[in-house]
Order: sequence, then C-alpha cells, then structure tokens
Amino acid sequence: MRGVPAHPRTALLLGSAGSFLITLDILIVNLALPRMGAELGATTGELQWIVDGYTLLFAALLLSAGNAADRFGAKQTFAVGIVLFGITSVLCTLAPTAVVLIVARCAQGVGAALMLPASMSLIRESFPDPAARARALGVWAAGGAVSTAVGPILGGLLTTWDWRLVFAINIPVCVGMLLALPRVARSTPRAVPFDAAGQALGLIGLGGVLFGVIESGARGLGDVVVLSSLVIGCAAIGGFIAVQRRVAHPMMPLDLLAPRPMRIAILASFAFIFSWYGTVFLTTLYLQQRLGMPPLLAGLVFVPSALLAIVGNLISGPLANRYAARAPVAVGLGSMTVGLVCGAVMISVGSAWLAVVVLMLVGAGGSIAMPPLAGVVLGTADEDRAGIASAALNTFRQVGGALAIAVFGAVIAGSAGFAAGTQISFTIAAALALLATTASLGLERSRRSDSLPTR
Repeated sequence: MRGVPAHPRTALLLGSAGSFLITLDILIVNLALPRMGAELGATTGELQWIVDGYTLLFAALLLSAGNAADRFGAKQTFAVGIVLFGITSVLCTLAPTAVVLIVARCAQGVGAALMLPASMSLIRESFPDPAARARALGVWAAGGAVSTAVGPILGGLLTTWDWRLVFAINIPVCVGMLLALPRVARSTPRAVPFDAAGQALGLIGLGGVLFGVIESGARGLGDVVVLSSLVIGCAAIGGFIAVQRRVAHPMMPLDLLAPRPMRIAILASFAFIFSWYGTVFLTTLYLQQRLGMPPLLAGLVFVPSALLAIVGNLISGPLANRYAARAPVAVGLGSMTVGLVCGAVMISVGSAWLAVVVLMLVGAGGSIAMPPLAGVVLGTADEDRAGIASAALNTFRQVGGALAIAVFGAVIAGSAGFAAGTQISFTIAAALALLATTASLGLERSRRSDSLPTR
C-alpha cells in the first residue's frame, strides 16, 4: 500500500506472531486428539496424520518457501502464507470428518512453510543495523519458544470446551496480522534459481517414508502398501541426495553439512525435536487414556515444564558465553536422556507426578541445549549462507518431529499394545538422545557461539 510509512516494530510484531502461531499449531493439537478421535471416529493412524499432515508439508516445503520469499518478496510471500493459514484454520474448525481435517491440516502446513522463512526475512529487511537485527531476531525466536511451552497447556484449556477451538483461535490472529501488514515496507523480489527436482524428490521421499511408517502400525510391516511406500520414499530420498550433488543451485547444498560442528548441531537438534514432540504425543495419550484425566487437568501437567523451559532459554545464552556451546548442549541433552528413561518406566508406575518429572527433564533440557545449537549452525556457516543454514536446521527439526509422531504412533498401534509400545517408544527416544549427548562432546571447548533463543 503506497503512502503508508514502514514501521520496523510492526514487522517484528508480525514476524514474532507468525513464529508463535506456526509452532503453536504443532503442539496445541495433541491434547485434543482423544476428543477428536471420539467425535470423528478417527483411527490411531488418522490421528497421527492430523498432526503429521501439518508437520510433513511444513518440513518438506521450508527450503522452497525460503526461495519463494526471495523470488516474490518476503512481505508478499508472508501475506499469502497468512491467508492460506487462516482459510485452512476455518476448514479445520468446521471439518466434518477426519479425512477433511487431515487434508485441511496438510494445506495449513503449506501456509506455515510460506510464513516462517518470510517472517525472518521481514525482520532482516526492517532492521538493517546488525545489532538491532540480532535483538529483533531474538524476540522473533522467543515467539516460537513460548508457543512450544504453552501449546499443550492452551490445547488442554480449549479442548475442555470444544476441540475445534484449537483451530478457531488462529482465525482472529490471522485477521489481525493481515490488517497490520500494510504498515510493513514492501519487499523487493529477486531473481533466484529454483530446484524443482530437489523439491519434488524431497516431498515424495518424506511423504513416502512417513506414510509407510504410520500405516505399518495398523497394516503391519509386511503389507504391500507399506513396503511400497517405504521403498518409494527411500528411493526418492536417494534421488534427492544425488540431485543435490549435481544440480547447479541445490535447495540444500550438501557441503553445508561438511563441517563436524554443523553435523553435530543438526543431529542434536533432530534428536531434541524428535524426543520432545514424541514425549508430548505419548504423555498426552497416557494422561487421558491411561489415567483418565480431562483435557484441562492434563494440560496443567505441562505447566512446570513450560516454566522451566522459559528459564532454560534465559540461562542458556550466558552458559554458552561462559563455558562455550558444548557445556549447555551436553547438560541439556543429558537431562533429556534421563527424562526419557523415566518416561519408559512411567507407564508401569501409573503416576501423573512422574509424568510431570518426565516433562520437566525433557522440556528444560531441550530449552538449555537448543539455543547454543542454533548458534553453532550460524557460527559455522559462511555469512552469505546463514539463511540456507537456518532453513536446513529448521527442516531437520521438523522432520524429526514428524518422524516421532509416525514412529511412536505406529509402535503403540501395533501388536505390542499401548503400554509396551509406550515403553519401546521412550526407549528409542532415550537412545537417540544419548547418541546426541555423546556426539555433543565433540564440540570445541573454546568455541563461542552466538546464541539464538529458539526452542
């Protein structure tokens, strides 16, 4: 809109709101899953897709969405993302069947993917001074951190009245964001190449693997559909890697992952999101289905973890500055490992208090570890590749979350049953967290990383 002055703080507010909304819609749904299943007659596999349909499209399209923000302009791309996110939130709210809800959630994931990279670009454009930009990006990242902590709590509160409110709450936020967007300066589009083959193979690969894993719980690993999906998915991932090695402008340059600190940070970030999303998914079902808690009371179980997560984000930066990234990362991941081991025994104890301990150890540990890991990624990548490095980190994080829901849901829906399946799932997550903890010891003692508070 011409003649409207640009307001950097409005760009920061909108970017932070987008970051908050995107992350919120991953975790707010978990507390509502039992009510959704009962009202819509959804199977366990369909409930998994209600979560993973969103996460899959979000993760698979993040890199291409960053390209779109450069090609068409950050403000313009952000606007399209808000509109799509708002429309699909309406469809989710009104969904008459599980299938309609899943389709709407997939489309909502596309909107989220368009919004996230564009929101960061808006802030970069609005704050040209490096120091001011660093502070603004910290505020932006805090939006995602807060939503990660309060998502399950808010989900339990809203589900007490109606599970559809977990989607309806997005609608006024999207309307308000659109009304404020004209106060942000228009972005300048740039001519940038697009890796169409890489995007197609990445989407087919992730979709094939996730579909196969989710359906294996109900159909069994020997099912033709499951095996075909897994084979196609793995072949597409192999093709994606081959294309990234040969194409002139890859969507994910493989040499970006060559430095050891980068690989450690990617692994640890993947392990954190895999463990946290899996823990929220399993604990939600445990509290409501095993202990019979109503959604509101189950949501309150997450309060201590949310408070500790805020503290963890605040102390993580000073710890990294004083002791380098290795100390808070190793301590945080170690705390997660202990919490996940407690989760493996939680099901046989039948205690809500033990669930509180599990959530505190896993949530607080992740909040301490994640900011320095983001700092390692940004500090390892060249300055002109910071954007693609951040996109790669977020992609691996979201893939980890999608895989956690797929794997854990398949295990508890399989022949092992809920109790044994929960123990197996927590054991898998604990083993991965322990591997990441061990790998984090390979980070340099003397390296000082710029911490970015992103949970």
